[in-house]
Amino acid sequence: MTEEPKTSQETLPSPETAASSATKAAGESAGGPRSLRELIDHVSGRGFRAQLPAEEAGILETLPFPFLALVGQREMKLALILALINPAVGGVLLIGPRGTGKTTAVRSLVDLLPEVPRSLCYYGCMPEDIEVGGIDAVCPECAQKYGRGEPLARMDSVRLIELPLNARMEDVVGGVDERAAAHERLRIRRGLLAQADRNLLYIDEVNLLDDEITDAILDAAAQGRYTVRRGPITATYRSRFTLIGSMNPEEGRLRPQIMDRFGLRVVVRGLSEAEERLEAYRRVHAYQTNPRKTVAQYTTETAILRDEIQAARDALAQVVLPEDVAERGLAIVRELQIDSLRAEITLFEAARAYAAADGRLQTTLQDLYEVAPMALRARRSNFMLEFFASQQVEETEIQNVLEHQINNRGES
Repeated sequence: MTEEPKTSQETLPSPETAASSATKAAGESAGGPRSLRELIDHVSGRGFRAQLPAEEAGILETLPFPFLALVGQREMKLALILALINPAVGGVLLIGPRGTGKTTAVRSLVDLLPEVPRSLCYYGCMPEDIEVGGIDAVCPECAQKYGRGEPLARMDSVRLIELPLNARMEDVVGGVDERAAAHERLRIRRGLLAQADRNLLYIDEVNLLDDEITDAILDAAAQGRYTVRRGPITATYRSRFTLIGSMNPEEGRLRPQIMDRFGLRVVVRGLSEAEERLEAYRRVHAYQTNPRKTVAQYTTETAILRDEIQAARDALAQVVLPEDVAERGLAIVRELQIDSLRAEITLFEAARAYAAADGRLQTTLQDLYEVAPMALRARRSNFMLEFFASQQVEETEIQNVLEHQINNRGES
């Protein structure tokens, strides 16, 4: 991120310290950039070796387009990285016309995803459940494992879960497991919301999503868990996911309820410079010709970026928000007349993630200004502004009548 002079302020280890020795050596030998922002800008602007022979047909393999091969779109890339570092920012909404790389950018995150603790139990039991609710807070099998000192979770990479537009409600929340029912056992099959726990949940064309499914996602996102009832059986699943959505505004508006659930909002426009558009074409053509070799050109930088994201995520709990920075942020929100408290939450959490990505333990005003447009845009409601204005007229009239009646109560 932005380079600032290092004074008495406590600092985190440099990104290279968090990277593996092989990655660190590669970055140092190449004289590569030292901050996450510089890494993105450097790779996005470097020349691309497009002379790649066509790849021979072989076993089908899904190789996402490299995140660092995306040309331009700095704000979109920054917003997605901040969401990986700090899930508390509340996810990301990408708004823009077709063909601007929104879906490609989200799917390219798979090579950058950090690690999180993952339950080894079918019911999702975790060690923190015992710490909070005691041994009865986990299933009997996990209680026995805990008593024997066996682990209840392991570290695993965050996954990208996509919610298709044609998904049914049972696909989303879960339904009766037909395989178990065939053996005269009733068990609820986990839905996509349960699978998305501690993962990224991506909804393309989120504005076209069915209202019933939208309501289920809103409820699960708000509570971090949801309950499914199918006949005599009930199951409760965790659903602590980072929500990422993309939409084309000309295809329809997004319901205010779900719009408010997205922390960072990015307006994705097409590339305006001819050189950038030509470079984007060259990279896409090379990827379509030989995806494996195209991905290989970014392997070193991708590994460095992934390690930096993990290091920033691990250090996030230590990053503090000074009082003067918080007060300035509150003043910005107040002046913009934003009512939702999620504005401050997103603004401050994004600023903390920005500082962590820059290897600092304290946020600054510059961090605030860098993330404020993404955190605060599209949060004001013209309808509510007009409603409050008209309501103020009625409130004034009520107060005048009350004062008149109280002041003249002895005259009746």
